[in-house]
Amino acid sequence: MSDCDPSYCMSRRWRDECGVFGIFAPGADVARVAYFGLFALQHRGQESAGIAVGDGHKIDHHVDLGLAFQVFDEDIIRRLMGHVALGHVRYSTMGSNIIPNAQPMVGEHRSGPFALGHNGNLVNAGVLRRDLEHEGVIFYGSSDTEVMAKLIQRSQAPTIEGAIEDLMHRVEGAYALGIITPDSLIAVRDPQGVRPLCIGKLNGAGYVIASESAALTTVGADFLREVQPGEMVTCDADGMRSVQVMESPRRSACIFEFIYFARPDTHIAGKNVYMSRVRMGEMLAQQCNVPADLVVPIPETGIPAAIGFAAESGTPFGEAFIKNRYIFRTFISPDQRLRELGVRMKLSPLKEAINGRRLVVVDDSIVRGTTTRPEVELLRAAGAKEIHLRICCPPIKFPCFYGIDTSAGQKELIAAQHSVEAIRQRVGADSLEYLSMDNLVKAVGLPKANFCTACFDGDYPIEVPPDVRVTKFDLEHPPTET
Repeated sequence: MSDCDPSYCMSRRWRDECGVFGIFAPGADVARVAYFGLFALQHRGQESAGIAVGDGHKIDHHVDLGLAFQVFDEDIIRRLMGHVALGHVRYSTMGSNIIPNAQPMVGEHRSGPFALGHNGNLVNAGVLRRDLEHEGVIFYGSSDTEVMAKLIQRSQAPTIEGAIEDLMHRVEGAYALGIITPDSLIAVRDPQGVRPLCIGKLNGAGYVIASESAALTTVGADFLREVQPGEMVTCDADGMRSVQVMESPRRSACIFEFIYFARPDTHIAGKNVYMSRVRMGEMLAQQCNVPADLVVPIPETGIPAAIGFAAESGTPFGEAFIKNRYIFRTFISPDQRLRELGVRMKLSPLKEAINGRRLVVVDDSIVRGTTTRPEVELLRAAGAKEIHLRICCPPIKFPCFYGIDTSAGQKELIAAQHSVEAIRQRVGADSLEYLSMDNLVKAVGLPKANFCTACFDGDYPIEVPPDVRVTKFDLEHPPTET
């Protein structure tokens, strides 16, 4: 997800899940390193931030609503002293944006205190929570992360690693976890590997875990490898050790990380996100080129693909919008008029560059379509002669249950209700083409079987219980025309 104002992003895009960052490094200022790590992952969550630190005896932590720079100041960072730390930035996918849902969450296992940070979404959280409540467990928030924290607390395993293994055998869904004790850092990934998580080495002695490899680069750590699906990795004074807790039935990494969520300088499964996006643009040009004067992106995530489209098609690359990079989240809810002005607040058209020209406009996706039309209208008003939309993925027709918030569900997805031609008419473009699934997979450069593509084709790799499915499948008559 780009570094956009959330009030704009929530209407324009899917809301991403969360960012996890952990560090074990005796002698280092681990809270400060974690703070920088959260900055590198801020695009993954802008509703709350937190850091927990272990000093060998106890865990101290600080969480609050807002961006990392709003949540932390120098006094707080100096107070969080220790040699192991866990940071988290959050978007609410399960559970509202309230402080009890902020992470890391701190709990007490029989072996000692722990802190937990989670990226993803459990599909059986409701059942697990009801079972725990029947056992007398009290919940203070509404997130699935709290369910996991309670399960760890109640585990009878003698060690925290044993409690985590118990947890992994009970939960179902997508989860990439960072966990700390007062003297260890633990990384866990679900058996399908839906959400990314990697490990790095810091200064030859410390270890770092992060949702994206770009965060390792930010803090000066060297990439070691990804946490494998179903694996638990522990880093402490004895080094790094691994346990394959659960076998992986299939790899199901979220392909939207390549299209939109991840930073372009991140590597996932050995593939660079930026180059994958450039190839998406190249494949779009091969699949559906059109005579034009200029290829322009919707910033920021559309830029690499627009570069690829221009290079492949021979049409010059240019800019149609200037992006306001200084819109940050506030806690004042905008009224409806301000929501409608969200695009104008974020993007300003370059009239002199586009007046009288035929444009190929490259964007990463169309989710609800609620801001695509205003973007097209801005270009029309600035004098664009023709507007040909080219989208870097197939039509999004199905809701996500694994950590991406589609709010009310399938009825909000424009491609679940309308054909491509109907969408073109609704957004006001002269033509509209989506990248095919085959070409998307070619652009990423890995087999389709390695990915979760459920948002495009409804093939959910982790079974979703009927009572959960009904919460987002809310269309009586889905479209049949593509």
